[in-house]
Amino acid sequence: MESFVGRVADILIGRRKILAVVFGIVTVLFAASATRVKLDPGFLKLIPIKHEYMRTMMDYMRDFSGANTLLVNLRWKGEGDIYNKEFMDALQGATDEVFYIPGVNRTKVSSLFTPSTYYIEITEQGFNGEPVVPAKYSGTPEELEQVRKNVALSGQIGLIVANDLKGAMIRADLQDYDPSKGQEGQRVDYWEVQQKLTEIREKFENQNIEVNIIGFARLLGDVIYGLLGVFIFFGVAFLITMALLYWYTRSVRLTVVALIVALLPVLWLIGTLPLIGFGIDPMSILVPFLIFSIGVSHAVQMTNAWRQEVVAGATAVEASRAAFCKLFIPGAVALLTNALGFAVIMFIDIPIVHELGITACLGVLLMIVTNKMILPIILTRVKLEESSRQHSLRGPSPLMGNVWKALARCAEPRTAVLVFVVCAVLLAVTTVASRKMVIGDSGKGVPELRYDSRYNYDDRAINGSYNIGTDVLTVIAEAKDFEGDSCLHYEVVDLIDRFELYVRGIDGVQSVTSVAGIGKLVISAFNEGNPRYRALPRTQTGLSTGSKAFDPNLGLNNESCRAIQVLIFMKNHDGTVVAHAVEEIKKFIDANLTKGVKLRLASGNVGVMAATNEAVGSAEVTMLAAIFGALALLCLVTFRSFAAVICIIVPLTMVSIFCNALMAVLGIGLKVATLPVVALGVGVGVDYGIYLFERIQHDLEEGSDFRSAFYEAMRQRGTAAVFTAITMAIGVGTWAFSALKFQADMGILLAFMFLVNMLGAICLLPALGAWFYKGQGRAPAAVGDATSAAH
Repeated sequence: MESFVGRVADILIGRRKILAVVFGIVTVLFAASATRVKLDPGFLKLIPIKHEYMRTMMDYMRDFSGANTLLVNLRWKGEGDIYNKEFMDALQGATDEVFYIPGVNRTKVSSLFTPSTYYIEITEQGFNGEPVVPAKYSGTPEELEQVRKNVALSGQIGLIVANDLKGAMIRADLQDYDPSKGQEGQRVDYWEVQQKLTEIREKFENQNIEVNIIGFARLLGDVIYGLLGVFIFFGVAFLITMALLYWYTRSVRLTVVALIVALLPVLWLIGTLPLIGFGIDPMSILVPFLIFSIGVSHAVQMTNAWRQEVVAGATAVEASRAAFCKLFIPGAVALLTNALGFAVIMFIDIPIVHELGITACLGVLLMIVTNKMILPIILTRVKLEESSRQHSLRGPSPLMGNVWKALARCAEPRTAVLVFVVCAVLLAVTTVASRKMVIGDSGKGVPELRYDSRYNYDDRAINGSYNIGTDVLTVIAEAKDFEGDSCLHYEVVDLIDRFELYVRGIDGVQSVTSVAGIGKLVISAFNEGNPRYRALPRTQTGLSTGSKAFDPNLGLNNESCRAIQVLIFMKNHDGTVVAHAVEEIKKFIDANLTKGVKLRLASGNVGVMAATNEAVGSAEVTMLAAIFGALALLCLVTFRSFAAVICIIVPLTMVSIFCNALMAVLGIGLKVATLPVVALGVGVGVDYGIYLFERIQHDLEEGSDFRSAFYEAMRQRGTAAVFTAITMAIGVGTWAFSALKFQADMGILLAFMFLVNMLGAICLLPALGAWFYKGQGRAPAAVGDATSAAH
């Protein structure tokens, strides 16, 4: 392998001018392609399409409201209630505006001004029913009083009219494809939807009226707005990295070269996306910044090795060749493990995660070319400044020298025992703490945004004013084998009635709506409202009395009741609450099998969350087993030593447990946005162990004892490893101040894993090696003697 790497180095350095031209042309082409990249968000990309719950949702998306619901609430802040001309005119205008939002299913729009919202009144002549707002409504005081009366009769208070009569809501379903464009299959432009919603808010919000808007489209718009701040954080991280690089190298040229080479894979990656049909979405937009951080890490190792060779007397060309030969194998293996860390997240069967994995893998693989081939070519043309040369000749500062001496003691068997005790205590504590980690969302409001964001404010305003809430779990009852209308068969509605009663008792459920409950109310109404008649007759004739409850226009069933939905309104969407509700519903389904009727989970936004949480939970163990197994195999092939594998993998495993404990303490749930962090942290964190152990193994083969080998590895590569870990942690740590909570969570977790993985590589790795390699090599020299000999 060393011979092969040497031949590659000869070709790379010998033909550097031709290769420089080729790489320059490739960079220009990728830059041109990058100008065509577009935002590509989508609702269906965020859900596990193949999950059984989502198959249920997709099967009945045309019949019932899905999870992509848009709620526009107008709240009256003036004196009195909503029954005044100013408010009602605003509500009518907002309804018309929502109706023409791109992608809205116009048959599913409901408000006081839509014909589907009507009342039923019992009179001496029988039942009388009309739309809540008369067709010839003009806003006169008499008409407003009539609307007030009609709303009271309609049963819409708490549904689309606020309980305190200070607000009214417009509900609409948004489709992922916009039929109004006249082009079949054209995706909804969520940015256009966001702009339309912003226009509605600006048009109707004033000192007397407040407009609250929630729904996936609005959330996505706020996330996109928040992503604009990502570039600010990238700029801050870039400046911090530049300053730290200069402080470390004392060379403007090496600093500029390292930054350029770290940016190259980012440019190449963005240029690749349009070529493979991908765009940028809210999750994958963070990938380029991770690629930049990883690129800085490897560029520092290469420039550090080059600088050491130059200071030792080599020319720039000779130093480039030597640095390539020394670092190509450990660097390539480290990058392959990074790619593996990104690849295993594709075990999560969600399209957006697949795109994230593919995008990140491409970026890391491109880095093998930019960092391991282009960087050595550039370095052949660099002249090291005298200030950097003198800085290198001075060697480590007394403080750093003392730090390396202290760390070298970890490679002694006695000190190693102390390290093991500390790690065992930490492992015990964090293992207990990690058990409290929640799968799914944790806390109130949408987890993508801060608690004080406008979206979460709107969410609280709507939840506090209506009975139904905004977190809906839908169960579909299929009854396809019955003659005529399935809702007129007692066994069908009885099962739904018993299910509704059962679900009302589940902790976390706020209210339940079904055809059975409404049917009993209608039947009671036919009997002068007598509560004794609020029951389900056992005959089709008796059930036909409540047939008004089975009208498909109510949105609870389709034609002939072949499919009936039960709407379960949850108090919140906390992961534990959702998991408990789903588990209890499954118990009911298993215990109440009814011939011809099948209860299917699930739809609604909570149904999507339940499916996503289950997909994440089932993928966690598989993903971690895959990445650790593959890393162990790569390390075994690279170092040909089981001891080396244990020394590198054990610290990574412990840090993963530490990370889970941190998530539990900070209230960060394990979900689509955070599960990849564990894989990425492991994939990137293994770099430190690989770079150090490659140097350790080299010295062991030359006869050094393990302590001396570790000290030499720290002297040559440890400083760079510590520096890059701190630099990467600071870079992603700036995300903690982002307006996007999921980005802040990712930043905190990645910074933690970068730093603690580095500490594991320089403390626990030598402690393990001290026992595995005990007694090997010549008697250790004093660290001070080794340092003097090295200098």
